[in-house]
Amino acid sequence: MLKQGLYQKLQQKLSPQQIQLMKLLQVPTVELEQRIKQEIEENPALEEGDDQVDEDVPTEEQAIAESSEMEGNEENERDDFDLSDYFQDDDTPDYKLSVKNTGPDEEEREMPLAGGTTFQDNMRSQLGLRDIDDRTEMLAEHLIGNLDEDGYLRRELDAIVNDLAFTQNVLATKAELEKALHEVQALDPAGVGARDLRECLLLQVRRLPHSLEQRIAEAILDKHFEAFSKKHYERILDRLEIDEEALKGAIELIVRLNPKPGNTMRETDKPVQEIIPDFSVMAIDGTLELSLNSRNAPELRVSRTYRDMMQEYARNKKDKDAKEALQFIKQKLDNAKWFIDAIKQRQHTLLVTMEAIMEHQRDFFLTGDETKMKPMILKDIAERVGLDISTVSRVANSKYVQTNYGTFLLKFFFSESLSTDSGEEVSTREVKKILKDAIEAEDKRKPLTDDELTALLKEKGYNIARRTVAKYREQLNLPVARLRKEL
Repeated sequence: MLKQGLYQKLQQKLSPQQIQLMKLLQVPTVELEQRIKQEIEENPALEEGDDQVDEDVPTEEQAIAESSEMEGNEENERDDFDLSDYFQDDDTPDYKLSVKNTGPDEEEREMPLAGGTTFQDNMRSQLGLRDIDDRTEMLAEHLIGNLDEDGYLRRELDAIVNDLAFTQNVLATKAELEKALHEVQALDPAGVGARDLRECLLLQVRRLPHSLEQRIAEAILDKHFEAFSKKHYERILDRLEIDEEALKGAIELIVRLNPKPGNTMRETDKPVQEIIPDFSVMAIDGTLELSLNSRNAPELRVSRTYRDMMQEYARNKKDKDAKEALQFIKQKLDNAKWFIDAIKQRQHTLLVTMEAIMEHQRDFFLTGDETKMKPMILKDIAERVGLDISTVSRVANSKYVQTNYGTFLLKFFFSESLSTDSGEEVSTREVKKILKDAIEAEDKRKPLTDDELTALLKEKGYNIARRTVAKYREQLNLPVARLRKEL
């Protein structure tokens, strides 16, 4: 049954200006510069430069009043250049032809196209220089195409035999593929075409100059790889009948090998991203000075030319074309003013949030000692500055601060709290720092187990469980005691 009626409903919605501010808050300095350039290109009413004289965009009524005043007092003497010529033509304006099918809060994403030469292309070019028959070369090219990004052949040769038969109608035997794989493994970089880590390292060792360390390393990888991977050095010493110095030299040789030869070219071509700090907190004579990167505070203004256009077209408001042009100019002027206000609001929010973080972690910024960091979560800063937690999260996202002791990501200063035996609340980062220092200072012949690390922390007043110690150790990317063992 359909029924009509009047209802009152209270609803909250984000305005386009709020959505724009949220997007600007979370971008770092480099992306902000690109965003400003994009806005200037899309909105001709926005310009770079300081605007100290003209502060407000005139309304439509103000524009009409100013234009009538100008008509009575001044005569327009621009015979050689008339702006109305560009708007009173018969062509359809570009803004009427533009189509936007996305919502106001949707981001445009573009898929970047990768270029350059891959290591597979490099290997194929090497393969053409080898003295092999055409069939072996064809099979070797197929094997190169099956290598993963690390340079390994993860598929079984029997499966590749079936692929050749069903997809390319090529009947090949496993022995022929073994011969082609041998040719692939002879290419550079050394170790490509291996089927596991052991074979990859063994291929690299066999290309090294002959020496005592090289022979021992080859024997370890060939016959005692499991004992080597588990660091059972005593078993290797007994079976190979060598002393610790010889084993140590062989292990140093193996450690220098590349476990992922396929990444050799990709790592050299990888672009290096420069970190540009958004803030600067410097300790000078016991006081902290906070400053915002000047690139986060660009000088923007509303175009005076577009303001003049608005006044000019306000005179002919009754003209249909002039009215449409006036609406277009007014929209561009409003967008420019909104964008400038959003940039200023971003600067203010960044500064007040960073100032709260600086005051909360004052001891760290003065000394650089991680053990003096206090526990801090997003809620602490949000309550301090009177902002929402999501706003503080956007500020801390991808932002860096430069200090006397290095450049840090803002998320570095956020950590959970932990209670000591005395009831004092300390940061978990302090516990991790003590844990890391203890592992670095341990005897590598007899590394500390997780139980021993737990007992050490309890002696210092940090009453935490062994599983928590293991979790912190894993977060620090530190292996278990057995894998930290050295000769």
